Amino acid sequence: LVRQTIITGLSPTSAARLVATIRGFYKYLLLTGAAARNPAEDLTSPRRFQALPRFLSLDDVERLLAAPDPATPRGLRDRALIEVLYATGLRVSELVGLRMSDVRTDEGYLQCVGKGSKQRIVPLGDEAASWVGRYVRDARPLLLGRRDSPYLFVNARLGGRLSRVGFWGILKGYGRAIGLKAHLSPHVLRHSFATHLLERGADLRAIQVMLGHADLSTTQIYTHVL
Repeated sequence: LVRQTIITGLSPTSAARLVATIRGFYKYLLLTGAAARNPAEDLTSPRRFQALPRFLSLDDVERLLAAPDPATPRGLRDRALIEVLYATGLRVSELVGLRMSDVRTDEGYLQCVGKGSKQRIVPLGDEAASWVGRYVRDARPLLLGRRDSPYLFVNARLGGRLSRVGFWGILKGYGRAIGLKAHLSPHVLRHSFATHLLERGADLRAIQVMLGHADLSTTQIYTHVL
């Protein structure tokens, strides 16, 4: 009965979580003397399958990039944000953590600090560099007012550092505005960056370095969506 309950209608991840819960429950009953035997001792967790990354089509990316209104300071900032994310595949924490000194628009690259406090250099690309330059020149001073900040991207209210949650809200808002039905998050754009590079013949190890993956096997999952 226990095994049937676990298997029926559950994903491998949910079933594995339930197996662990039942094992712990019967272990507790044995320790407290409430049970004489453990009927769950031979239960094994099902194999977990790694979910394939979600990504946007090129058409959806183009519509998303065009969604912000660059005629406003906030819209210009948002366009620069999305351009940089798609052009570099940064994690959202790396994106909002960028400082003014981290971005070299003239040289076409940026540096960021990723997991494990590891620093890496990522190509920026002409288009993203152009939008960042426009944002820094025309929008960032207006968003900051009389304030000062070492961070590249600032929020539109107090001129402080843009938060991870704030950017999630911005991105989802534009996704809704263009009628994007697919689940949208900063990580989806990161996946889109990697997938589209592979589709264009980019080297897998180069993508590994740009994404900041410690192991090539983590990057190889993108080969399964082509």
